[in-house]
Amino acid sequence: MSVPKRFQHSNNDDLPAELQELGELLEEMDTDRRQELLVSYNRVTESVLRRRRILGLVQEALSQLRLDVKYLMFDLEMTRRERDELQARIEGEERGF
Repeated sequence: MSVPKRFQHSNNDDLPAELQELGELLEEMDTDRRQELLVSYNRVTESVLRRRRILGLVQEALSQLRLDVKYLMFDLEMTRRERDELQARIEGEERGF
């Protein structure tokens, strides 16, 4: 596994401010431990960004589901009205109207 020289997401606005600040602090370190910490930091930032993407996809899917349910409810209501109208016609014809 290659060791990054810099943290990957230094200017990414999608990251929380705390993570950005941590990345800046890691950049300033001069120790051998820095490389190990940068690897962990990059994993954490990737995980945060992946979770945000997933959350966005879930929110989008929920919005689409809500819209689909509204259309289905409209269809159901129209189908019920059509059924009731047809039943009324049939009953009217049976009575001789």
